Amino acid sequence: MSKQTEIEALRSAYRKDLDEGTDRFFEPRRTTCPWCGSDRLTSRLRTTDLLQHKPGAFALDRCADCAHTFQNPRLNETGLEFYYRDFYDGLGEQKMSGTFGGRTKMYQGRAASMVPHDPTPKNWLDVGTGHGHFCEAAREVLPGTAFDGLDFTDGVELAAREGRVEHAYRGAFPDLAPELAARYDVVSMFHYLEHSTDPDRELRAAHETVRPGGHLLIEVPDPESRYARLLGRWWLPWLQPQHLHFIPVANLRARLTDLGFTVVAEQHAEAHDPVDLLAAVWLALDHTAPREDAPWLPRPPGGLQKTLRAALLLAGIPALIAGTLLDRFAVRPFSQRLRVSNAYRIVARRD
Repeated sequence: MSKQTEIEALRSAYRKDLDEGTDRFFEPRRTTCPWCGSDRLTSRLRTTDLLQHKPGAFALDRCADCAHTFQNPRLNETGLEFYYRDFYDGLGEQKMSGTFGGRTKMYQGRAASMVPHDPTPKNWLDVGTGHGHFCEAAREVLPGTAFDGLDFTDGVELAAREGRVEHAYRGAFPDLAPELAARYDVVSMFHYLEHSTDPDRELRAAHETVRPGGHLLIEVPDPESRYARLLGRWWLPWLQPQHLHFIPVANLRARLTDLGFTVVAEQHAEAHDPVDLLAAVWLALDHTAPREDAPWLPRPPGGLQKTLRAALLLAGIPALIAGTLLDRFAVRPFSQRLRVSNAYRIVARRD
C-alpha cells in the first residue's frame, strides 16, 4: 500500500475524531503544581503541534516556587491516543525507526556513562525503549549485559522480534514493576519521564525494580537550558503535545534522594544533542510552508501548494546548513559553559 493510499484510508477516521473539536482531548486545567503543590503558577509557553501539525493549541505553565514546568491543561487518555497515533507507529513508524536507528554513537555514549559506576551489569531494563535501538547499540559497550525493553507501544514487540532486546514487556511501567521487583542491575529512562502523566509514580516503580546497590540512569530535557528561553516555541525539546513534564535537575535530585537513591553523577554536556538551531530553523520553515498531506487534513494539498512548499524548503537549505554547522562546531564544545545543554543525565544508586 502506498503512503498516499494509506493516508486516504485514515482520513475519514481522523475527521470523525475532529468533528467534536479538540477541547475533549484535555483534562480540566490545574491550579496547583503537580510536583510541589504550589498555587503560584505562571504561563511559560503557548504553541501548537509543530511536528505533525495536528489541530489543537497547547500551554505550558511554570511553578514559581519549584520551577517545574508542565502542560496545563494536560491531555487526557483520549487526547494522548489521538496525538500519539501515527507518530511512533502507523504512518510514522518507518520515519521514526530511521531517525532513532541512526544514532548509534549517542546510544553508546549513554551506555558508557554507566561504566564508571558498574562496568559489568548482568541485566539492564530500558524503560520507554521504543524499537530497542539503544539496547542494540549498548551491547557494543557492555557485551556481557542482557538488555530487556519495556514500552507501552508495539515497538517493544518489534524490538524483540528483531533481537534488539532479550525480553519485551509491553504496558505501563508502574503496573509491571511488582513482577520485576529487584530484578535489574540497571534501569534506564532515556527521554521517558517527560512523556509520563505521573513522573513520581515512574520513579517509585524504578526504585522497586532496581536491586539494592543497582543503578537508575535518567536522561530528560533540561527546562533550564538557555535555548529553552531564547528559541521559545521553536526549541525542539518542548515537543508539544507529547511532553507533559519538564523537571529541573535540582527537583529530580531531591526526589531521588527522598526515594532512597544516592545521586552519583550528573552530566549536562554529555547529554546535549547538538540539533537546537537546525531543528529551530526546520520547525519554522515547516510551519511557514503549506502543509504536506496528512490524514488529519480535510483534503490533500493541491499542486500549487506542493510547489510553494518545495520552493520554500529549498530556499531554506542555506539556513539549515548554517544551523547544523553552528550546532556541531560553534556551540557544542561550549554547551555546558554557555548553559545551553538541552538535556541532562543523572546516575543514581539505590541504597
